[in-house]
Amino acid sequence: MHPLHFDLPSPTEATRRMFLSTHAGHVGLLALASMLAQQQSGKASESTSVAPDVAPKAKSVICLFQNGGPSQMDLFDPKPELQKWHGQPYPAGDLETHFDKQKGNVLGSPYKFRKYGESGMELCELLPHTGSIADEITLIRSMKTGSVDHEAALRMIHSGRLFAGMPSFGSWISYALGTENRDLPSFVVLSDPGGLPIDGEKNWSSGWLPAVYQGTVFRSGSSPVLNLQSPEGVTAAVRRNQLDYLGKLNRRHASRYPENSELTARIANFETAARMQTSVPELLDLSGETQETRELYGLDNPAIEEYGARCLTARKLIEQGVRFVGVYMSGQPWDTHSRNAESLKGLCARTDQPSAALVKDLKQRGLLDSTIVIWTGEFGRLPISQGPDGRDHNRHAFSSWIAGGGFKQGCVYGATDPFGYASVENIVNVHDLHATMLASLGLDHTRLAVPYDGRDTSLTDAEVTHAKVIRDLLA
Repeated sequence: MHPLHFDLPSPTEATRRMFLSTHAGHVGLLALASMLAQQQSGKASESTSVAPDVAPKAKSVICLFQNGGPSQMDLFDPKPELQKWHGQPYPAGDLETHFDKQKGNVLGSPYKFRKYGESGMELCELLPHTGSIADEITLIRSMKTGSVDHEAALRMIHSGRLFAGMPSFGSWISYALGTENRDLPSFVVLSDPGGLPIDGEKNWSSGWLPAVYQGTVFRSGSSPVLNLQSPEGVTAAVRRNQLDYLGKLNRRHASRYPENSELTARIANFETAARMQTSVPELLDLSGETQETRELYGLDNPAIEEYGARCLTARKLIEQGVRFVGVYMSGQPWDTHSRNAESLKGLCARTDQPSAALVKDLKQRGLLDSTIVIWTGEFGRLPISQGPDGRDHNRHAFSSWIAGGGFKQGCVYGATDPFGYASVENIVNVHDLHATMLASLGLDHTRLAVPYDGRDTSLTDAEVTHAKVIRDLLA
């Protein structure tokens, strides 16, 4: 067993996580359990403190996830060799491709790069707003992952494993740190009105951690949380009686199956949902924002209004004490197997301004130092063409940027080869990224472990992956 780990309670233990499943009671006990959970979360955070040379600064995370795999050499990693060899056979050896039969010649980037900020960070001309925050971000150009397939790569960056069923990064943070606001979930997902991303709810699953730590989806539109609003004509008193009776039935049922964490989560979520009936509509109402804020996020521009509204909502959730907010896109829009240049232009126009606005807004409100904002996809693209104008998947190199939360400002870290195919300098794999973000949150990735399947299991599984905290990324 690991020298310091967190045990999931056995069916006979009266701990905070199983309190509701083993004790029948009234509504007051639910409130007591919530308070105990918050207290215990603080203790968990202390007992997983990081090494003395890492000063924890962050307490929350916003993940702007770009489903599909953004093209690093077109957006973040300028490669003159691509322009020099454009249209010619790739000269640097074999490439791992996803669709080998469609392998083409070197594909140069159609867009120019320019330097931004005092740091002189080079970014694509399609990202002027990201350029305006160049001195706030750490740009990692040397990311790599373990799979060239979307689903496996998504599982890797979200849960640290290629196979399904493991807890997501947001769930680990929610489990370790709890929530600062008992009226809201600690882990919220802001979904795209166009639909779920590839791999759907697996991206924010709690796996075998108690189900209360999975992401709670807030949808766009008039009903952000399903079944939250009472039916027309149902008074608050009637609704209270319904919840009390339903809670009684579920506690009775849960006492028969104490090992089922979903029953425990359901009971706890009834009380959270009751409180959310008043807190969520107010939280998601953006009409009270100033005109300056609305313009900052592009809410006056129909092309970016929707993504801008979700980025603004993410800021509001962080203000209210939510620990982890995930902002997702429908499907896999950055999967540019064809029309790479045209697709990037539209996607950057949609996401660039709101993403930068989020960082600026957090900073001016004094929240950036305590909030990690990460912009990333699951992998990158190849330096050769797929068909006439597309790019295939690439697991050997991609770029991500991080702002706030104790990460360096105006920093470019790592490098790829001259064609952008493989990370070759200061390589950061997904496990290292997780370990470093946990460190900034005050959590030691080697000690935040839970017994599962006969062994202590963690997000990074450091004994197998050799994950390490990249201290050069931190201020």
